[in-house]
Amino acid sequence: MDVSQFFSPQAGRLIEAPRHSAASFSIGDIVRHRMFDLRGVVFDIDPVFANSEEWYAAIPEAIRPAREQPFYHLLAENEDGSYVAYVSQQNLVEDSEAGPVDHPSVGQIFEPWTKGRYRMRRRLTH
Repeated sequence: MDVSQFFSPQAGRLIEAPRHSAASFSIGDIVRHRMFDLRGVVFDIDPVFANSEEWYAAIPEAIRPAREQPFYHLLAENEDGSYVAYVSQQNLVEDSEAGPVDHPSVGQIFEPWTKGRYRMRRRLTH
């Protein structure tokens, strides 16, 4: 298998990943979790699990996702508020028909909601 490496700040180490990965979602897509009440917009994608071992071990084994799949960084929201989520591909479904995400950081990363998705800003704002 043709692999490459990237540094993951969350894991604090180099991660090996296939050079080519089949991500189902793109940056700017709106998704929701299959099991939990959260939806969000994708702002980054890891080709394989690239978070800490403590984070992974905290997921109950019965629902722990496989490591060898894309994981998505989301500006997420639920009825309790807004936050950043890290979710496996197997646990996400497309959700653009429910409208834009109301996360306070969306405007810093993305252009306004258009045609069912977000587009990255050409220049990020602070």
